[in-house]
Amino acid sequence: MYSKKWPEKGEFVVGTVTKVMDFGAFVALDEYEGKEGLIHISEVASGWIKYIRDHVREGQKVVCKVLNVDKKRGHIDLSLKDVNEHQRREKIQQWKNEQKADKWLRMVAEKLGLGEKEIREIGAKLEREFGGIYYAFEEAATNISALLEAGIEKEIAEKIQEIAKQNIKVHEVMIDGFVDVTSPNPNGVEEVREALKSAYSFSGNGVSVEVSYVGAPRYRIRVRAPDYKIAEDVLRKASEAVIKKIKEFGGTGVFHRHVEGQN
Repeated sequence: MYSKKWPEKGEFVVGTVTKVMDFGAFVALDEYEGKEGLIHISEVASGWIKYIRDHVREGQKVVCKVLNVDKKRGHIDLSLKDVNEHQRREKIQQWKNEQKADKWLRMVAEKLGLGEKEIREIGAKLEREFGGIYYAFEEAATNISALLEAGIEKEIAEKIQEIAKQNIKVHEVMIDGFVDVTSPNPNGVEEVREALKSAYSFSGNGVSVEVSYVGAPRYRIRVRAPDYKIAEDVLRKASEAVIKKIKEFGGTGVFHRHVEGQN
């Protein structure tokens, strides 16, 4: 990743097992250069583990959930058992997409004569504005204005769109919105989770709705649809449903269509 140096608690990460010990396994985080985490033996698999190497081995590619991050000590605690098969497949696909998109970005840089510093700056901006470099290319394939609005120079935006059209088959459009959701109640976490579930009810008939955590109290609502008119309508309805639900619990909700510099 270009914009983030450390993973966040609750995030799913892709890594490579570098060392297996009796007490756990060390994992190099592929998306965070130079960062390594530890899967304690109690987080490798459910139940009693007799031989840890029956579950993990050096060189194995794994998807883990981040349990805790201590930046001062440089410690990252990971869990393998807290990742189900659906989450593992989804994360691996996302990671592969980002790898492809990174190659596309470097193709853009090569055509325009940009150096590593410029690549990293553009990559970081795309990650912040679109949630990932692949998502930026995906949207650029049909909507170059999104890049321009994100502050990408016209020449670079045009080249990104050119590469995107060559590599991405456009069958749908994608837009993002953001909701700030909070609850003052003791069970506020569950209430927020319940409110966010309201957004998923608008999936179907060629439309998909995804909700992802950005950073308290903000969540991203991502809508994929056959065209922008449908996508905007679904985004509006989904965000309204979330806000209505959290208010029923006595909480608050605010919708943002665009958030500048948002991770």
